[in-house]
Amino acid sequence: MELFWWFVTVVLFAVGLIGTVLPLVPGTVIILAGAILHRIMLGPEKSIGWRTIAVLVLLTLATYALDFVSGYFGARYFGATKWGLFGAIVGALIGIFFGIAGLFIGPVIGAVLGEFVAGKRMIDAGRAGWGSLLGSLGAMIAKLVISLVMITIFFLTVPPPF
Repeated sequence: MELFWWFVTVVLFAVGLIGTVLPLVPGTVIILAGAILHRIMLGPEKSIGWRTIAVLVLLTLATYALDFVSGYFGARYFGATKWGLFGAIVGALIGIFFGIAGLFIGPVIGAVLGEFVAGKRMIDAGRAGWGSLLGSLGAMIAKLVISLVMITIFFLTVPPPF
């Protein structure tokens, strides 16, 4: 039975890795769920400790924080005004409900509209939108790295099954 739970955990980790690049699938949450399920089903002597799970929870929360602030910082780097930055955050929040396209397009549209509200020219608004898009792409790469770190932490702290 122990091998079955190892198999389930590894499958959940694989689905979680895929989920870090697909916004409809909460990748890091699935990885965390796999680690917690492993702990619950195999017990403390054959699985990870609660401290390790606490670290995995913190890393999971960090990925969600990255999703919300990435468009903001990308737009800020490319010279967006406060209106453009606010628009990027609102666009990211609204974009979550529209799948993968919404996560990338929402902050861009929000930053551009925010710049228009501030009275900026099209080139300045486009620059803010471009920065927001680059910030979102950077966040996706960072989430993938964090997911790999979570899986690595799990395998380094869990006792070997054999």
